[in-house]
Amino acid sequence: MSFSLSTNHDQVVDELIARYPTKMAACIPVLHLCQEQEGWVSPDIIQFVADRLDMSTSQVKGVVTFYTMYHQEKVAPNVVWVCRTLSCDLRGAKTIQEHLERRLGCGVGGTSRDGKVTLLKAECLAACGNAPMIQLNDEFHEHLDIAKLDRVLDELGVAPMPAELRTAPPVSSPSSAATAADQSEEE
Repeated sequence: MSFSLSTNHDQVVDELIARYPTKMAACIPVLHLCQEQEGWVSPDIIQFVADRLDMSTSQVKGVVTFYTMYHQEKVAPNVVWVCRTLSCDLRGAKTIQEHLERRLGCGVGGTSRDGKVTLLKAECLAACGNAPMIQLNDEFHEHLDIAKLDRVLDELGVAPMPAELRTAPPVSSPSSAATAADQSEEE
């Protein structure tokens, strides 16, 4: 199956190409436009961009794999990035991530039970003075605590955390797998 842009997006690509001295220079904004339409950068999109900008697929793939802003797999309509650099970690990012894992019912790299949110981890989102923080799609939410985070998720329409999960270990925690194994051995 080959990829094609909508008529409106195709016109934007023509405008983007005209802004740059070479077609290749439009690679990043064209990839953004394609991802905006499809939600991720598929192999068909890589081929489309390569053909449209007179590049090789390996050149386009090099851009896609270098930048974390391009999703190489399908993601939910909303993507939450948890900043886990030192500044955020020292101010509670691990707690924020664990709360997200419990509330969403998925670990980092997974998608929530309701299919609305994909949870990812970032090394740095450049808001060190406002830690801890998350990026939700294109918006930064800074100086977070659990109450603020829950308000953000509530506004997004994410189901509240079931009561039994409020004290459960986070989904991706290695200790939760060990605990489950220990419990099954005891039974």
